[in-house]
Amino acid sequence: MKRFEVIVLGGGSAGEYVATGLARAGRGVALVEASRVGGECPYVACMPSKALLASAAARHRALRAHTLGGTAGPLSLDDPAAAWAAAVAHRDLVAAFRDDSASARSVVEAGVTLVRGFGSIAGPGHLEIYGEDHVWDDLVIATGSAAMIPPIEGLADVGFWTSDQALSADMLPDSLGVIGGGPVGCELAQVYARFGVSVTLIELADRLVAAEEPAVSELMADALGSDGVTLELGCRVRTAVSTPEGIALTLEGARHGQVVVSQLLVVAGRRPAVEDLGLETLGIEAGTKGLQVDSHCRVVGQDHVWAAGDVTGVAPFTHTANYQARVCITNLSGGDASADYRAIPRCVYTDPALASVGLTVSGAVASGVDIAVTSAHVEQTARASSDGPPGGLLMLVADRDRQVLVGASAIGPHADEWIGEAVLAIRAEIPLAVLAEVVHPFPTFSEVYEPALRELARSAGKV
Repeated sequence: MKRFEVIVLGGGSAGEYVATGLARAGRGVALVEASRVGGECPYVACMPSKALLASAAARHRALRAHTLGGTAGPLSLDDPAAAWAAAVAHRDLVAAFRDDSASARSVVEAGVTLVRGFGSIAGPGHLEIYGEDHVWDDLVIATGSAAMIPPIEGLADVGFWTSDQALSADMLPDSLGVIGGGPVGCELAQVYARFGVSVTLIELADRLVAAEEPAVSELMADALGSDGVTLELGCRVRTAVSTPEGIALTLEGARHGQVVVSQLLVVAGRRPAVEDLGLETLGIEAGTKGLQVDSHCRVVGQDHVWAAGDVTGVAPFTHTANYQARVCITNLSGGDASADYRAIPRCVYTDPALASVGLTVSGAVASGVDIAVTSAHVEQTARASSDGPPGGLLMLVADRDRQVLVGASAIGPHADEWIGEAVLAIRAEIPLAVLAEVVHPFPTFSEVYEPALRELARSAGKV
C-alpha cells in the first residue's frame, strides 16, 4: 500500500499542471498516467496541428506571392510531396517526436511520484493500479477525452484516421474525406488541401463550426472553399465501403450521392474518457458531457474528489484545462477559488483564424439579455490593405442594461490573438464607454474594434 495526500488520475494538460503545482507547494502527490505525460496536446493534437497549419500557411503565402509577383521560373514549394516532408519534419520536432521523456522528467523533478499505468478507483480513498493499492486523501480526475466515432455502417472495416493519426502520419494521401466540420475538421481540411490533397469535408449540420455565429461560419466556408475544399453540409454518411478505387462513402442529403477518397479522417467530436475508472464505487455517475463539477472544480456530491480538463465537458480546450487546474491547486492548498467561464476564448486556427468569446447573439437572446449588436469588416483596416487578403469580420454583443460586452465573434488574420481584447473586456466587465475610447496601434488588425465599439456604445445609448 502506498499513501499520498493527492493522487491525480490522468497526466494530460490539467493533470500534469495540478500534480506539479501541488508538489511544488509541498504536497505528497502521485500522478497516474498510462500513456504520455502531457496528454494529447503536445504530441498528437494542439502543437503538431499548429505546426502543420503554420507550414501550410507559409507555403500558401509563398505560392501566392510567387504568382502575384510574376516571378519567372519554378518555385521549389510547388512540389507538394517535398513541401509536405519538410512540414512533417517541423511538426515532429515541435511535437518532440511524440516522446514524453522530457515532460516525465520535469514532473519527477518537481517532486511528483509518477506512476505509469491505468488506475481504477477501488472505493473511497483507494486507487488500484495493476493490483497494487494506492491510498489518497484527495483524488483529482483528469483523464481527458477520446474520439467519438459515429455509427456509420462499414466504418470499422475501411480503416480510418482519427485526429491522432492525421497529426502523426507521414503519408500525404491523394484525396481525403473529412467527417466533421468542427474546429479540428476545419483545421485539418485546410492543412491537407494546401498541400495539394483533394479534400471533401462532410458535416451533419448545415454549416461549419455550427456553435458559432452564422456569419462567421459562412466566412469559414468561403475560406476553405477558396483552398479547394469541397463542402458537403447538412448531410449524413450512411455507409463506408472499401473498393479498388478507395473508400466509397454513401451520403444522404448531399449534392453527390457518393464520394470516393483514398483516406478517411473522422473528427466528429469527443467524449469524456471515463470508462473503467470505477466511478460507481464512489457513487459518481458521469453524464454524456462528462463529470459534473461545481465552481470549485469539485465533483458534485463528493468532498474529496475533483476534476479538471476535458473530462468535465466544460469548454474543452487546453487553456480551460489549465485554468481548472489552477482552481484545483488553490482549493487543495487551503484557498478558495471559483471558476468563471464567461470569458473562455474559443479558437479555430485556420487561415484566417476564427476566434470567439462569451455569448453568441442567439445565446444572449436565449439568456434573456437585452442586447445591442454591431459588426465591422476587417478589410476596412489599414493592416488588411498592406497584408492583402483574406478579410474578415468582427461581431460584438452587448448587454444594454449593464452597458458591458457579453460576446464577441471574429474571423480574420490572427483573430486568435486580437480576440484577447474582448476576453478581457468581458471578464473584467469594462464599461462600453471606456472601451469606445481605447486607442489601438496603427496599422494593426485590432483597429477593427474601434468603429465597432463606438457604434455599440452609441446604439446602447450611453455615448
